[in-house]
This record gives sequence, structure tokens and C-alpha cells, in this order.
Amino acid sequence: MPDTTTKRVLLAAPRGYCAGVDRAVIAVEKALELHGAPIYVRKEIVHNKYVVETLSERGAIFVDETDQVPEGARVVFSAHGVSPAVRDAAEQRNLLTIDATCPLVTKVHKEAIRFARDERTILLIGHAGHEEVEGTAGEAPEHTIIVNSPEDVDGLEVPDPENVVWLSQTTLSVDETMETVRRLRERFPALQDPPSDDICYATQNRQVAVKKLAPECDLVIVVGSANSSNSVRLVEVALQSGARTSHRIDRATEIRDEWFDGVATVGVTSGASVPEILVRDVVEALAARGFATVEEVRTATEDLMFSLPREIRADLKAKEAERATRA
Repeated sequence: MPDTTTKRVLLAAPRGYCAGVDRAVIAVEKALELHGAPIYVRKEIVHNKYVVETLSERGAIFVDETDQVPEGARVVFSAHGVSPAVRDAAEQRNLLTIDATCPLVTKVHKEAIRFARDERTILLIGHAGHEEVEGTAGEAPEHTIIVNSPEDVDGLEVPDPENVVWLSQTTLSVDETMETVRRLRERFPALQDPPSDDICYATQNRQVAVKKLAPECDLVIVVGSANSSNSVRLVEVALQSGARTSHRIDRATEIRDEWFDGVATVGVTSGASVPEILVRDVVEALAARGFATVEEVRTATEDLMFSLPREIRADLKAKEAERATRA
């Protein structure tokens, strides 16, 4: 039984917003400032309930498909990216599009296009139905086979086993992805690697931080929404890395008192689409339960920033020119 007289919180760093999420959320905020409500957003801009609710209150309208957007209106494509078919559908409705796709996802799209041009079979490691996977596969549907898990590998059939390459969804578990790649290489020895690792730097960094703190934790709380792939993976990584228990929550109000029986050390982290205010609320809720000592466990420092979508930059420039003319 752990010593519960000294209760502490190990706070993972890095955690929370990554550069791609920050860029996407700011894109919607800037569009609302520049053009006023409503601004339509295809799918959730990022997979976080709080973010979607907050933007909705400001005038963003979230839709599933572009045919739900009034003709000629302005629509933002989410950070997860879209397929060429979605872009075509938006163009047919004369929609004014703002592309908030994460640049790291765009990189994977470009790789898919290039590999398809070379007539390679693309084995796309990812979760079927996830927006990012749909967008990437949509770049080369005739050349792409989705691989959901390592267990899928044995049943795969490809046109030419000597001409296959793998890509991956950016928000997966690093370990599980590498296990899938290992099995794929056993099945297809000629398997080619992408020019660089597709798993997002932020996803990797958050998993590494959890791996470091988990062995010391009786409980790890992951802040993130259920449809956030990278948040769900953090729970798995915590358990695999030695945490006794781990739970994912959207907000501090979901914390359950029964989780703390015999608990001395609580780890806290958050997925890449989670604003820091939600983590602060969790830390305060833990302090109210006697976990007042907070120690940060830092494994990396992130300073990457992405420029805003070109459509937003052009609108901002036009607005500045208009102000200068009036002055």
C-alpha cells in the first residue's frame, strides 16, 4: 500500500495544445472577428468538446458536410484535413473556404499523392472513419489500404508486394504504430518507409512525458475528449508504462472520489487539442482533495509555431490596407 500521507501531483510537460491545434482554433476566432458570425466549420475544428462549445457560443456553426453550408458562405476545414472530393463539393457550392488543416497532416497528404503517382500501394496505418484518415485516403483511394491495427496485417492482400509503402495517422500510439510496421515488414519485406516519421511531434512528446511519470503514479488523469485519438492513446500509454489506473475526462467535474482510495501520486496530462484552462481546473480539483504539491515532469520543450492559413492572412492584410486608407 503506498504512503498516502504525502499526496502529490506529477504534471506532464509537454501537454495540451500543439501548434496545429492552436493555428486551427485561432483561424476560426480570426474569421469570426474579420467577417462576423456565422462562420461555418466542417466537422469539429479539433476534437475537444470545450473548444467546440466555446466557438459555438461565439458564432461558429459546426456541420458534418459542405452541403449543410449555405451557398456562397464561408467555411473552415478542420485541422484534420479533407479529401479532394470535399474541396470539389465546396467549390461547386461557391463556398469561401479557409483551410485550417495542420501542416503536418498536409505533409502526409502530399506523400500519399506522390506515392500514388509512383503506382505504389499505400498501407495507411490509422483508424477507419477518423477524419484525418478519410482525408489522407481520399487523396489516392485506388492506391490506399487502411490498416487499423497490428492484427489486421495477416489478412492484407496487395497488388504488388514489391511496391508497398506505409503512412500513418499523425495521432497514433508510437509503440503500436511501430509494432504494426514491424508486422507489415515481416509480411512484405520490400515495404518502404515514408521520408520522415508521420506521427506528430506533439503526439510523440506527450506520450514520452507520460511514459516518464507513469511508473511513479497510482493514478493518471488524462484531460481530453473521447473522440480525440491522441488523448485516448495517452490513457493506454499510461497503463502500459506502469500507472496503476488511468482515466480520461473532459473536465474536472468528471473526477470521481472513488478513484483516490490508496492513491498517493496522481499524474496529470492532456491531449493535443486541450486548452490549458481545463488542466488548471483539474489541478485545483486535486488540490481540494489534498493533492496540493505539484511537480512538473518535463521531457521536451516545444517552440514550433505555424503561420495562419493563407486565407486568413490575406483577409488580415486586406483589413489593414482598408484601415490605412481610411486613416
